[in-house]
Amino acid sequence: MPASIDNIVTVRRYLQGIEQGAFSVVKALFKRDALMEQLPNRIYPQGLLGTLSQMENAFEKGRTLFSAQTYEIKTAVAQEERVAVEVVWTGTLVLGFGNLTAGTQMRCHSAMFFEFVDGKIARQSNYDCFEEW
Repeated sequence: MPASIDNIVTVRRYLQGIEQGAFSVVKALFKRDALMEQLPNRIYPQGLLGTLSQMENAFEKGRTLFSAQTYEIKTAVAQEERVAVEVVWTGTLVLGFGNLTAGTQMRCHSAMFFEFVDGKIARQSNYDCFEEW
């Protein structure tokens, strides 16, 4: 299988790992010095650039905020060591957030860009557009 196809499979496994609440699965797909960038959005107005250990902290926090998270991949394209996916994320709140009550579903439309080195994710950049809440 070409590396570009393998990389799309890795991105799918990554998103499934988040859905399953298994950071051990997620962590294994990333290089130890990987970076994750959130471009400015409603939750991170200034944007955010984080390391793998910061991703793990955010992951654990997310598990306390959401009873379920799903990713619907709309489009996935790959070229050599780069993958771009268009996804719709849905998260079901455990606690209230802003004017949303527990049990409400939040939705976000995202473009995610991944760079791979030696078959592992070295960098992820997200452009997130949250639906109104």
